[in-house]
Order: sequence, then C-alpha cells, then structure tokens
Amino acid sequence: MGLLERINSKKAVVGIIGLGYVGLPLVREFSFNKMKVIGFDIDKKKVDKLNEGKSYINHIPDGVIEKCIKEGFKATTDFSFLESTDVVIICVPTPLGKYREPDLSYITDTSKVISKYLQTDQLVILKSTTYPGTTEEIVLPILEESGIRAGTDFNLAYSPEREDPGNKKFNSSNIPLVVGGYTEKCKELTCRLYSKIGIKTFPVSSMRVAETAKLLENIYRAVNIALVNELKIILEKMNIDVFEVIEAARTKPFGFQAFYPGPGLGGHCIPIDPFYLTWKAREYEYPTRFIELAGEINAFMPRHVIDRTSEALNINGKNIRDSKVLILGMAYKKNVDDMRESPGLKLMELLIKKGADVDYSDPYIPKLPRTRRYDFDKKAIKLTAYNLRKYDCVIVSTDHDLFDRDLIYDNSKIIIDTRNIYKAEKTIGKKVYKA
Repeated sequence: MGLLERINSKKAVVGIIGLGYVGLPLVREFSFNKMKVIGFDIDKKKVDKLNEGKSYINHIPDGVIEKCIKEGFKATTDFSFLESTDVVIICVPTPLGKYREPDLSYITDTSKVISKYLQTDQLVILKSTTYPGTTEEIVLPILEESGIRAGTDFNLAYSPEREDPGNKKFNSSNIPLVVGGYTEKCKELTCRLYSKIGIKTFPVSSMRVAETAKLLENIYRAVNIALVNELKIILEKMNIDVFEVIEAARTKPFGFQAFYPGPGLGGHCIPIDPFYLTWKAREYEYPTRFIELAGEINAFMPRHVIDRTSEALNINGKNIRDSKVLILGMAYKKNVDDMRESPGLKLMELLIKKGADVDYSDPYIPKLPRTRRYDFDKKAIKLTAYNLRKYDCVIVSTDHDLFDRDLIYDNSKIIIDTRNIYKAEKTIGKKVYKA
C-alpha cells in the first residue's frame, strides 16, 4: 500500500517532532480524527508528563491528552521510532541569535536526526517559520544525506504553522494552511493529509512562496503595531487618547483594520519572524528599511513604559530606584501561559537595572522559568488588596481577564496602564497613567 492509500485510509502513522504550542495542537487534530500519532521531543519531563495524560499548556486541558492516548498517541525521546512513521512533521523553534540573525540549529539538528531514519515514500513537512529557501537549501540536502532523493524516493513540503494560543474563535482545526511542495506530488500528498483531518489548504507554486507567505503575515502585523505604538507616544504628548482615536477610526467599514499599542511585542512570531526576511534580504544587497524601522519602534516600547513609570513616580514624590513595583502579567498576551518574548520580561530587566524592587503577578505563570535570555528566579505574587498596597506602582503588562480591575484600582497607589484596561473616567486624579 502506497503513501497516498495509507493517507486516504487514515492508516498513515504521523510523527510530530516538537511537542510545544504548535506540535501539541497538531497531535490533538490527528488523534481526534483517528490517525495514529507518535510525538517526539528532546525534553524527557515533557514526554513523561504527556504519557501520563497531563498537559503542560494551559489552553489544552488534560482531558485532551487523555483522549489522544486512547486513540493511540504516545510521546517519546527515542527518535528511532521515526522509522515506523509515514509522515514526519517538524515543529521546532526558530529563534533569533544575539545579533538578530536566524538560528536554524533546531531545524538542522532535527533534519540530521530524520536523515538517519528516513524511509522511502515518507513525507516530511517543515512547519517552523523561517526565511525563503530554507526547506530547499538547508533541509533537503541534509535529508538527502540518507542516500535517497527528494521528489523521487521521499516527499518534502513546507506548510507553516498558524497557531494563535488562547484564540477561542480560530484554532488548528479551522485555520486554512498554506502548502508548498518540492514537487506537485509532494504538495498533493500534504494537502490530502490535512484534508483527512478536516483542515482546508491553500496550495501554492513552491515552498519558497509558502515560507514567504508566513513571514508576510507577521510582518504585516509587526508594521501596523509599530505604527500605533509610534502614534501612542506622540499622542500622549498631545494629550490625545490613542485608544479613543483607534475606536473612532475603526467605525469606517472599509479600508481600516484596528491594531492596538502595548508595552512591546511578544510571542514567538511577531517579534522574530520579520528579521528572518531582513537577514535573507542582505544576500540580495537590499535594505528592508521599513521592516527594520518597525522593529526598532516595537523594541523601544518597554523603555517607553519605564520612562512613563519613572515620570509617574516622580510626580508622586518617589524615585524609581528603591521603589517597589508590581508587574501584572508575564504572559505575552491575555489568558495564556505562553511567555515567549514577553515584554513583561524586558520590563522586569529594565526596572531591576534602575534599582527598583520588582515582583510580578500572573495567574497562568506561577514561577518564572529560566529562558534563553532571562533567569529571574521569582514566583508570582497573589493578587490581594493587602499585597497591592505594598507597592509604590503597578504596571499592567498583560490584560488577563482573571485580573480584578476594581481590586487593582481601589488598592494601588499608581497604575501604569499599557493595555487600556482603565478608560478615561478612571484617570481622574492622576492615579492611572497610560503608557
């Protein structure tokens, strides 16, 4: 039975490498649609937890993992099980290096492992966000070190992730996927695979087009967020509420899409993806000035928040040095436990450097784990009236719905509101400062 027949009959075994915010939702979709899944990860603690039927991602409950296990899912750190899969989907991180250069080490290391176990007729799909040409220029040659050839002996495709953690309207089951294949057959097999679990696909002419489409999606957001962030800074000086301006503009039923300012960009995509294209563009000696300017503006926002915090404390007779500051929210967006590239982390770093005594509160992140850049070793403070009164200033970094707005307002001395959780009527008396 060939691969197409195994896919059509749902007998194809799917291997998913990287069981994080992209890989785990895919496990759910394939398992719930009666396809056997083997999950691969280098983190043994994560693997053990999943095999016990427990989730480590807030928006994916334990019951989902338990159901996946009943459908045959298992997680492993033993990559030799790749030999028993028909499809291999790569969902590994693609961070930036110290100088904003692409770090493809996870992709290259994973490709080398797959190459050791690659089988004839297998389909390999890269989902990780990357610059145009990665799949063909980096992944393909490594896979062909196995001795078999792409397009004839095995199949290769690129279909980028489009996850939005915490989004209740859109998830991995109803977001269309862009698909580019090394050959027409590779593309058709990938489209057929996703169709068997009810996911619509949009096939494109090449893997490079698919890679670039993913970058454009997030560059579009990064540039527009930079625009409103810049507007926020200048409108503050004019004593104009940028959020009220945006609400007025969005009443136009065409030609305008609302984007909102904040304390900085977070998540794995928007702060990182644009720089994959700017890096690749240097190969063609073309400066991506617009994208880089947007990156500079967005990267500046945490410093703007600290400047506003210092200003507010000074107005109230306090110096930022030795002030007690509470940051509300370490997740990069509301109602999730994902703190990748969170501006809250940068805010904490800047405050500590200025001599402030800093704590945080986040119902989704009880302890700050060590990251590639930060190691704060702090635990979340419980949000109570008593605790709030201890702090000279509270910074709203993430607008979780679980935060009690009235409790915060009634018991805080100064509030730096970066998410507009308090409207104009709450700013009377200079207790709330927008930032």
